[in-house]
Amino acid sequence: MHVDSSIFKAYDIRGVYPEQLNEEVAYAVGRAFVSFLNPSEVIVGRDMRLSSPAIKAHLLRGLTEQGADVIDIGMVSTDQYYYACATLNKPGLMVTASHNPPQYCGFKMVRDMPYLLSGDSGIGDLHRIVKQDDFSEPTRVGIVRELDLQDGFVDKVLSVVDRASIAPLKVIADTGNGMVGPSLERVFERLPVDLTGLYLDPDGSLPNHGLDPMQPENRAELQRRVREEGADIGFAFDGDGDRFFVIDDRGEFVPGDFVTALMGCYMLEKYPGAKIVYDVRCSWAVRDMIGETGGTALIERVGHSFIKPRMFEEGAVYAGELSGHYYFSDFFGADSGLVPALLMLEMLSRRSIKLSALLQPLESRYFLSSEINSRVEDPAQKIAAIAERYADGEIEHIDGISISYEDWHFNVRASNTEPLLRLNLEALDEQTMCDRRDEVLAFIRS
Repeated sequence: MHVDSSIFKAYDIRGVYPEQLNEEVAYAVGRAFVSFLNPSEVIVGRDMRLSSPAIKAHLLRGLTEQGADVIDIGMVSTDQYYYACATLNKPGLMVTASHNPPQYCGFKMVRDMPYLLSGDSGIGDLHRIVKQDDFSEPTRVGIVRELDLQDGFVDKVLSVVDRASIAPLKVIADTGNGMVGPSLERVFERLPVDLTGLYLDPDGSLPNHGLDPMQPENRAELQRRVREEGADIGFAFDGDGDRFFVIDDRGEFVPGDFVTALMGCYMLEKYPGAKIVYDVRCSWAVRDMIGETGGTALIERVGHSFIKPRMFEEGAVYAGELSGHYYFSDFFGADSGLVPALLMLEMLSRRSIKLSALLQPLESRYFLSSEINSRVEDPAQKIAAIAERYADGEIEHIDGISISYEDWHFNVRASNTEPLLRLNLEALDEQTMCDRRDEVLAFIRS
């Protein structure tokens, strides 16, 4: 069948409904998934998007007509879906477009936890099967059974912390009408914290704000409320609940690499000498603090299809990405929004300290540009030019190009979906950061 090739991305399948991804495509993806993996049983969950019920119905038809049985776990967060795939030891598809605007839909696909289908491994195969109508010959029609795993998921998430150690902190949590609200309420009613919830009801029309807390406008109200109400901490989650974001007691957004560094050091208290994985965009704070705390910091490419296998192969206990994905060996090596939220509460409770005080040593030593996007005609050609221009630095090609000097470094990598280059730059003093950021940006945009 004819299908828009651009929906088959590096980490998932994602596109605008119904122009790029519709019921016919969902049916074909279901058939292709069974043709490729030949599973006897497949787990399926969905998010709250208005298109998700129809997309899921046709996905189920494709899966069952191709011969697989389906365990339908209902409307769930992505970390709850990962929990289902791991505990039942089955492959699965989650109908979600993560943090994208409401007109998008898509699929996140598990082969065998913690391994997901990716552009390098599986998604390209599904694309080929759909495009060429190369489906296997089914020998039976599968059945669908429904299974509610909410209780087990809540118990599992709570098992990663010592609830008795958590203090009665004042917490404001914004789930943005995404998928985290229902399970967040059930988890937090078993904790002694004072919780104020914002937009906890899943609503695919997104009446309040967008689903990506990385965008300042989507977290502005949470930051204001934390300041005005004197909360100890604010939590935000993306639409499908596999990313986590922190607002400190000043109402300031905490960069993901600082969260990675603090959480990594806390995990090393639980697992002394352990390995911690982080992505190439992260601050030197991660490398330095993990090393100073006796752990081993391992750098890796961006994206869960690289981070999860690396964790598994290295026996790492934790991984963090700049984008708000945090992965835990205690949670099947998967990323979750609720798990790091609980660990953050446990860490603050045990240390009896404000988050802003924990951040102060990092903020006085590491100065971050945050991620800056530039539209360029030919990303690969521009990266080659950067390598030539900064040939006197220490160059690595783990993901895009990373160049390090004694007191500053940067990473430039191409977007997986658009003709963009993404710059993350850091220096050990603010003036150097500003000067080098402007210099590198001018070169990228010239």
